[in-house]
Amino acid sequence: MGTGERAAAGVAEQPGGSLAERSLTEQTLSERRSARAGIFWMMLTTLLFVTQDATIRVLTRSYPVVEVAWARFAVHMLLVGVVVAWRSPHLMVSQRLSLQLVRSCLLLATTLFAVLALRSIPFAEVQAIAAAVPVLITALSVPLLGEKVGWRRWVGVLAGMAGALIIVGPVGGTFKWALALPLAAAFCNALYQIATRKLRAADSPTTTIFYTGMAGTVACTLALPFNWVTPDPTGAALMVLLGTLGGISHFCLIRAYSAAPAATVAPFGYTTLVWAAVYALMVFGEDLRLSTILGTAVIVGSGVYIFYRGQVRSRQAP
Repeated sequence: MGTGERAAAGVAEQPGGSLAERSLTEQTLSERRSARAGIFWMMLTTLLFVTQDATIRVLTRSYPVVEVAWARFAVHMLLVGVVVAWRSPHLMVSQRLSLQLVRSCLLLATTLFAVLALRSIPFAEVQAIAAAVPVLITALSVPLLGEKVGWRRWVGVLAGMAGALIIVGPVGGTFKWALALPLAAAFCNALYQIATRKLRAADSPTTTIFYTGMAGTVACTLALPFNWVTPDPTGAALMVLLGTLGGISHFCLIRAYSAAPAATVAPFGYTTLVWAAVYALMVFGEDLRLSTILGTAVIVGSGVYIFYRGQVRSRQAP
């Protein structure tokens, strides 16, 4: 038990403490426990997401992109489908089926662009550009969701885009066109997140998770006969691991936002970059470029500022 908790517990245990004081103390301790739980689940989520991408990078060295993407979606779809069919089969019915399918197609596009990027671009650079997704969501929320973004958050958006340009900019006088792949993945991911927002009012999270991998499973299954390489036992195990990580990571993300408010949890999503640096250095033996480090710092700073301004505006709203 931490120092603050011991002090609070001491107040609660004093015989003279009022009922209101004890109730307030218990509420404070409960909020702290919830915050710690939310932060734990978010950090676990980011670790699983990065581990998933690292697994993709390993698999694409030996197997076609379509086959790796199929493993990602098919295993995920099988796990989620079995759970939903067993516990709540009525949740397979969506109130906005067309939007669910569009969202699922956006995730397919995100995955394919990301898999191609992870096949040919340094691991840390892909993850750094992916960190720009919250910035893109803020920019796209104006035309697509009708949200109002003040000039301070627009400054944050421009700063985030500048950070991405620092990463993808000319290196030795040559522009790295391959970095358009993670940029396309980030853009599709931002649209995917916006579609997720629009579905909150129509379908339950369980329904949305059920449809998440549907387009990817169907499309990759149709293309699989033309892109199949029989995996060895290690490859098959990694493919199963990949799909399992996809399902578990989404579960952990839901747990994170269920345990604590977004204001507490969301900033810890940037721990993705910590795990990415560890994988890049320790697993793939990559060196981190100065431009990648600098661009990442700008993107993270702009993302945190945009989130902070959003919280300020929400508190000021009537």
